[in-house]
Amino acid sequence: MFLEPHFSGQRSGWLEVICGSMFSGKTEELIRRLKRARIAGQEVTVFKPAIDTRYAEANVVSHDSNSFVARPLTRSAELQHVPDDVTVVGLDEAQFFDADIVRFTQDLAHRGKRVIIAGLDMDFRGKPFGPMGDLLAVAEYITKVHAICSHCGNLATHSYRLTPDQDTVVLGEKDLYEARCRTCFRMGNMLALRPAK
Repeated sequence: MFLEPHFSGQRSGWLEVICGSMFSGKTEELIRRLKRARIAGQEVTVFKPAIDTRYAEANVVSHDSNSFVARPLTRSAELQHVPDDVTVVGLDEAQFFDADIVRFTQDLAHRGKRVIIAGLDMDFRGKPFGPMGDLLAVAEYITKVHAICSHCGNLATHSYRLTPDQDTVVLGEKDLYEARCRTCFRMGNMLALRPAK
């Protein structure tokens, strides 16, 4: 369980990254932290990539249907306009942002803001997804959450795509993806690579 840090006299903010596979509870954890900040009387603003319209255009929504009002962004440069009175900034689905998200989130932290970022750490190939690797490298706090493997019931760390589509970004839910452990993910990929008889 993540407990919010308290640093008396701290002059700068920080980055928190919540990562994991699909269906691991990343957005749920992001929303939990944002709600706690709001209960504490902090000014909160939330952003999401404009391309993610699976549940709602202007909300961050978890698979359990919990939500938090968010502003869609087309470019990470728009983060430069976060007002000074905002103390907590939330970002969901960070893997879909451009590479400049790393610079702009660090700028927010230098302005004294707590920046909470949620995103897939790996794509469907098991490779670092978009800017997430760089965000993990510069974050002060990292939380890796796990799903349950849909094949064996162990902890899942990978997002396995159920279709042959090879584009990196394919928006979908349980109709296109399932969570898998390392072994079941590898077995599924080996089977997919076998030539048809």
